[in-house]
Amino acid sequence: MHSVITILRGVSDARSGNATRHELLDVLTIALAASICGCETCVEFADFGEDREDLFREFLSLKNGLPSHDTVSRLFRLLDPAALWACFSRVLDELGADGAGVIAIDGKTLRRSFDRAAGRSALHVVTAFAADARLVLGQKAVAGEGNEITAARELLGLIDCRGALVTADAIHCNAPTALKDVKDDLADPAAVVAERHETVDADHGRVEMRRHGVIHEVDWLFAGRPDKDHPAMPGLKSIALVGAIVERDGKTIRSTRYYLSSARLSAETFARAARTHWGIENRLHRVLDTAFDEDQNRARKDNAAENLATIRKIALNVLKTARPDISIRRKRKRFGWSDAFARTVIGQMR
Repeated sequence: MHSVITILRGVSDARSGNATRHELLDVLTIALAASICGCETCVEFADFGEDREDLFREFLSLKNGLPSHDTVSRLFRLLDPAALWACFSRVLDELGADGAGVIAIDGKTLRRSFDRAAGRSALHVVTAFAADARLVLGQKAVAGEGNEITAARELLGLIDCRGALVTADAIHCNAPTALKDVKDDLADPAAVVAERHETVDADHGRVEMRRHGVIHEVDWLFAGRPDKDHPAMPGLKSIALVGAIVERDGKTIRSTRYYLSSARLSAETFARAARTHWGIENRLHRVLDTAFDEDQNRARKDNAAENLATIRKIALNVLKTARPDISIRRKRKRFGWSDAFARTVIGQMR
């Protein structure tokens, strides 16, 4: 089995001349290890390398000493994101993330990555998240003239989705007239709802009841109306809805959401998929913002923002799979405190 560190060795080096004084593998490994324990910037990566030099010398060459923060920064600006992505894909293969279950697709803007002087907007990255395994399967940056929809389609072409149910939010099915048609049909008491399923959650004084329904007679929705509000969806198999009733502090809030699916879903399977999709917010985006402080990261030159986003996600995958007996929070702290503990995590990367 190839290790994370062995796979990092295969990343193509975009540097030349004196810039290659420090081996690419050394710089990437220090950056990854530093990110695992909570470092967020290239300055902190370099500081971490200096403070843990004895540990790194156990398995890295460091023949020209430790890289400075300028060296680290230069590398991430020059490194081809596609090359690092190729490495990222192989890491996922080794971690066993085969795409089974629900794959949630969602975009996130790295808010501080804008470059006003260069006229560049903040980087927007679309991520594929294996919700059951809680692992990132990949990411794709939105190109200058592109959007989240085109980036998501490109991303899905890069990962193995066989056997998985792929979920995405409303931006990928922006058809207001079709939405009105669905609402009108489901409001009709004669609507043929194939199955229903109810769930109830209660915690911290909040009670939420969700009523799910699915319809399998769907041919009427787009039949004979090929216009921008009724785009062709020849693979449509299910129309679904979830009505939520939330009670908290004596107040009741009601909402209804509607879904289209190319899979013929049971109400129970739909309920699980709709609920699981939001794991990408709670278990990925929120973790990246709270634990990795991603929204405040100011890397913005050249390819730095995209490459560092990839490093953070590789670090998160390593944290989720190494030493599964303890929480991510404890792993990050102990990795930073103890060489002995760091060796147990690095040992699973080698």
